[in-house]
Amino acid sequence: MDVNSKPVKSDKYLIDGQIHTWNGEFNKVYSTISLTDTYQPTFLGEVPNLTEKEGLAAVHAATNAYDNGQGIWPTMKVSDRIKCVENFVNQMKQTRSEVVNFLMWEIGKTLPDSEKEFDRTIEYILETIKSYKELNARNAHFSNVQGVNAMIRRSPLGVVLCLGPYNYPLNETFTLLIPALIMGNTVIFKPAKLGVLLHGPLLEAFNCSFPKGVINIVFGRGRELATPIMKSGLVSVLSLIGNSKAAVALQDLHPYKNRLRLILGLEAKNPAIILSDANMDLTVSECIMGSLSFNGQRCTALKLIYVHEDVTQEFLEKFSNKVDELVFGNPWEKDVFLTPLPEKDKPQYIKELIDDALQKGAKIINKKGGIITDNYIYPAVLYPVDATMRIFHEEQFGPVVPVISFNDIEVPLQDMSQSNYGQQVSLFGKNSTVIAPLIDSLINLVCRVNLNSACQRGPDVFPFTGRKDSAVGTLSIHDALRSFSIRTFVASKDNSYNNEILQELLDSKKCNFINTDYIL
Repeated sequence: MDVNSKPVKSDKYLIDGQIHTWNGEFNKVYSTISLTDTYQPTFLGEVPNLTEKEGLAAVHAATNAYDNGQGIWPTMKVSDRIKCVENFVNQMKQTRSEVVNFLMWEIGKTLPDSEKEFDRTIEYILETIKSYKELNARNAHFSNVQGVNAMIRRSPLGVVLCLGPYNYPLNETFTLLIPALIMGNTVIFKPAKLGVLLHGPLLEAFNCSFPKGVINIVFGRGRELATPIMKSGLVSVLSLIGNSKAAVALQDLHPYKNRLRLILGLEAKNPAIILSDANMDLTVSECIMGSLSFNGQRCTALKLIYVHEDVTQEFLEKFSNKVDELVFGNPWEKDVFLTPLPEKDKPQYIKELIDDALQKGAKIINKKGGIITDNYIYPAVLYPVDATMRIFHEEQFGPVVPVISFNDIEVPLQDMSQSNYGQQVSLFGKNSTVIAPLIDSLINLVCRVNLNSACQRGPDVFPFTGRKDSAVGTLSIHDALRSFSIRTFVASKDNSYNNEILQELLDSKKCNFINTDYIL
């Protein structure tokens, strides 16, 4: 695997149905992967550093395309919007090798995981289309209640600002972008700082698949672009996967907060709770994947592990040995599990968390733990961890695993209740008499309890959300269509005069809202 012989100058952006060429300032994109004997980041290319002018042009283009709900896109037949998305996904498939290559180089994701992210995104789009057809079919009828006929459907909300994350820059971005588009909204999309070059190959597919102004893709710093976009007051929906501080700051910029709908996937500090009768081999395997898959750079990662005191030593020994067996290398190398961290400052940040814990009484249990290089720090298993340590509170989003021993189940339950986050938990054990009341308690602290398995987002048909600072709104193939739309309906009194008009509307097929068409 060789880096591109020539860095990519991605100088294009999409606004108002036109792919523009940028001649201003650029942001340079580096990979922390080094191919030289002496460490040196690899220069991958550059992307436009657009200004407030382009940000405002994008939001006005989206606003004009929506046209107060009268635009071509929001009033289009469901079947025609679906055809646009199908056209896009067919063209997107042609970019697979390019996008996978960028995923490896930009964010250090392994080759199998990069391929999986692309393929899963294609599958997600196709399943979204299928789900939208089913939603349309369920709504394609009149209800008669108390002498009133009504056709109830879901309609778009308006202009959506979509801000994706760096750890899943394709998949999680598209879990926002595609539902927003297919429901009839118009969109401004700004990629994250990392994982940005991979969107260049998709610009043409977006541009030729959707009407003018429906999708606008801009590159640059959030402060320069998102700030004026939000201040304009023209955004109806803020959809963001990132952190709560950024989400709050963006909300505060909007002049009409009561009009702003939020769809947010934010931080999490998901714990594992290991009971004394847990199958230890299974538990260790799931906790390895849960805490260190993609170096722990996932909101769904296990970031605290509570172990019953009766099995703490057994868990620490087996888990630490497995951690030290994990292979570090470049993303395309065989059997590699741990890869360079894409954020150049992340190794030092993780070291600070480790040092803080060591100063306050924790120890590194595994032999390789904390070994630091220019672009990585080997996962450290820290024990015993307590609430005085930064690692207990901060979402590490990287390769360090804090372990806490308990003898009273109220300890993890109390910690979870006091946490700012409430996304998921992994519960390991066998005795159903013990597990039953625990599930009943845990399900009111988080939104997903994973029994004897690591926390995760998928399958995508399941709801993905969180309590407290972890999320606003619900995402999944089914739920996202509802999150990016609102229930609306046409109603009329049940009499011959109105019924004749409704029948004419149905027969003529002149109204895209009032129809009973079934889409195969």
